[in-house]
Amino acid sequence: MRVIAGSARGRTLLSPAGNRIRPTADRVKEALFSSLGSRFGALNGLAVLDLFAGSGALGIEALSRGAASALFVDNHPDSLQLVRKNLELTGLAKSAEILRLDVLRALTVLQAGDKRFDIIFADPPYADQELAGQILLAAGSVTTADGIIVLETDRKADLLPHNLMLLSKRIYGDTAVWLFTASA
Repeated sequence: MRVIAGSARGRTLLSPAGNRIRPTADRVKEALFSSLGSRFGALNGLAVLDLFAGSGALGIEALSRGAASALFVDNHPDSLQLVRKNLELTGLAKSAEILRLDVLRALTVLQAGDKRFDIIFADPPYADQELAGQILLAAGSVTTADGIIVLETDRKADLLPHNLMLLSKRIYGDTAVWLFTASA
């Protein structure tokens, strides 16, 4: 696992031990950020939310590419420690916040605090399609007007939330990457 582009380009990120965390493959990450670049141009100044942060690879990639801030949310202490270490390794810790909470609870807290994000990454456990749907319903309330929600699921998942517009769905092996927006 490495940072693909930007200020931390080429830096190797620490990988999780075991199979509790499923890091996004570099080729998927590269394609995803190409799509985001097409949508936003540069990521300069954007606010990012990384749900189920795991190693922090997606939020760190966004920070490396110029995002102004990233909030990493996970409820597992090992994941949060890994995110901290990877932020230190890349020199991006000053632009980051880490929140130890259940993702759905975190979305409720962020909505109540009137927080909004330009890009939201969510990579829930593949086996829990119901959770993926709940995240989409809640995440729509914390995106900016033109914000994007990036959801990584099993390729067989079938999600069409009523509150969001599907921009694209791409399949990479067993993984599907969905891009949604709240704007019409």
